[in-house]
Amino acid sequence: MSRTFQALFVDNAEPFSVAVKPAALSDLPAGEVLIKVLYSSVNYKDGLASIPDGNIVKSYPFIPGIDLSGVVESSEDSRFQPGQSVLVTGYGLGVSHYGGYSEYARVPADWVVPLPDGLSHKEAMIYGTAGFTAAMSIQALEDNGSSPENGKVLVTGASGGVGGAAVAMLAKRGYHVAAGTGRISETDYLKSLGASEVVSRTDIYDPEAKQRPLDKQLWQAAVDPVGGNQLAAVLSKIAYRGSVAVSGLTGGTKVPATVLPFILRGVNLLGIDSVFCPAELRSRVWSRMAGDLKPDNLELLVDREITLNELPQALADILQSKTRGRVLVKIS
Repeated sequence: MSRTFQALFVDNAEPFSVAVKPAALSDLPAGEVLIKVLYSSVNYKDGLASIPDGNIVKSYPFIPGIDLSGVVESSEDSRFQPGQSVLVTGYGLGVSHYGGYSEYARVPADWVVPLPDGLSHKEAMIYGTAGFTAAMSIQALEDNGSSPENGKVLVTGASGGVGGAAVAMLAKRGYHVAAGTGRISETDYLKSLGASEVVSRTDIYDPEAKQRPLDKQLWQAAVDPVGGNQLAAVLSKIAYRGSVAVSGLTGGTKVPATVLPFILRGVNLLGIDSVFCPAELRSRVWSRMAGDLKPDNLELLVDREITLNELPQALADILQSKTRGRVLVKIS
């Protein structure tokens, strides 16, 4: 097949470039399932893939985009049929394997998830990798005893993609959500997503104050896509036998905590890996995202919808914290 189509390429040939260019099906990497891509989204990792020192892409030229939804064009695997609606997140997509910023994608069949009933292609990518990570965080918290009747849940980085999705899904489940943000100007937006209260980032972690290994117990649990010093402060404020689900590092990779929250309060620190999540858990979480976790106001998570040609600016914006919530990419 010699069909040509459009895709966003990053290339480290001097000068480094991020641009939409034509491609052919023969350019796509190996895989059992060819997908006509309808939607993708912009994630922080995608932003890193679009800069020379982002440490994401190892070989060039390359098509980024760590998630996609679309329709099966052809399949060598009996689990998937032409015309079937599917989505892909994680694994090597957009990192070591050509990703979703392309009108067509060819991927291994084991990476593909049937689109759950109750979700459209667009809604799947309003969630995208960020929403899936948020849902995995909630699943992990609930697997470790969190429930709406047990008290407040903190969400850090609530104005971002993971944080905003977590606020909306936790509110849908009936939790009292404390939305933590460095942008108090987003208070009305966060409350529209379902936040019961909005907490300033400096009230969670004040870099000028001496940090206490154990502080007042404020929250039964937390969803934390930030990490760094703020995570240490959050751990000190979690209630007895509570949990923190951590999925990100925008606040840094070093966490200057002590063992005291773990050995004196029995706090659980839960690592969330949405990339290599097992297939059974992946399908179960996506089903919940189409069901009991699906917010009535899902569209409020969308900052804007863009085209392939508008991607370079959107990728730059997410690295500079200039986006609120999710940026949706309409591909075809």
